[in-house]
Amino acid sequence: MLSVIIECDNNEAELAHSLSALVTGAVEGLVSDVIVLDHGSADGSERVAEAAGCRYFRSWNLEQVIAETRGDWIMVLEPGARPLTGWVEAVSEHIATDSRPARFSCSRHHRMPFWNRLFSRRCPLEVGLIMPKAAARERAAASGPSPFTLAGRMVTRRLSCELVPARVMMRV
Repeated sequence: MLSVIIECDNNEAELAHSLSALVTGAVEGLVSDVIVLDHGSADGSERVAEAAGCRYFRSWNLEQVIAETRGDWIMVLEPGARPLTGWVEAVSEHIATDSRPARFSCSRHHRMPFWNRLFSRRCPLEVGLIMPKAAARERAAASGPSPFTLAGRMVTRRLSCELVPARVMMRV
């Protein structure tokens, strides 16, 4: 089973897009719970999270949040990122056959222009992150309070399924 963590700050619309893409995983029994970590949003992020059945935190200890997740694997996404068709099967296969962390492939149809990709700083969660719960707890203890810090400088396997990055959603 997979627990999803999304950190947001005034990302109501982006959060709704991400949560709607995760419904397939919940229906298939892959996604056990979704946790939204909020930095004090003034928009409707809390309403969106609660309507979707997510656990919502305004203050948290990342190590404790990870310890309380229901799944044996953790998936961390930016608000607005959306896994595309086939993600449930690819993630299920990876969880069943491999113990290494993994990232999605960036969507070929929703990629930033070449020069922007070449010269901009990439966000460590641009293509998400999937990792075993034990590894996530270790990294959270060593790296800090934000899920973004979990993803930094980590060797991962590339999944065959694609993800629409959150940055592309913001440009649309």
